[in-house]
Amino acid sequence: MSKNRNTKSFEIALSAVSCALAVIFLLLGTFTRFMLATGYIMAQVSLMLPLAKNFYSGDVMAYFGTCILTILLGAIGQVWLLVPFIMFFGLHPLANALQLRFNINRWIAYVVKAVWFDFTLWVMYILVFGSSIGNAELEIYRIVNDYILLFIFVGGTIVFLLYDYVMFNCQKWITSFVCRIRK
Repeated sequence: MSKNRNTKSFEIALSAVSCALAVIFLLLGTFTRFMLATGYIMAQVSLMLPLAKNFYSGDVMAYFGTCILTILLGAIGQVWLLVPFIMFFGLHPLANALQLRFNINRWIAYVVKAVWFDFTLWVMYILVFGSSIGNAELEIYRIVNDYILLFIFVGGTIVFLLYDYVMFNCQKWITSFVCRIRK
């Protein structure tokens, strides 16, 4: 019984640390816009902590806590900045962990996650640019706006291939680090 109690308390503590770090990184990203993408990535890495010990429910609770606390602590007027994290970056570590747990084919999982990533980019294009980038009278902006879906889905899919690979390796590093904490 005491071992189960220690495991639950460790799950709660690891999830709380994960949530706190993710909130800090997201708030830094929303307060300093040039660090927003870095905030997404670092918050995502923070949410990998509970997954290192296969604490899936702890990760889900840390994700929801991160979203709620970030909005309440300073991003309430800028919720649209958190949409990529809420839609994709906060859930991506859980998707990777579930892919490994259920032994899902990596290429099938890659296609599903790439479409999910591209959809997130498309939603951000609509939210940030209102379906139009730049001055529509200039030729370059007209071309970009006409072919934006092609740019998003082709470019986003290629970028996602490298991104997913890096995040899998980052999860391995986080797992080795967390395993050293508790021996």
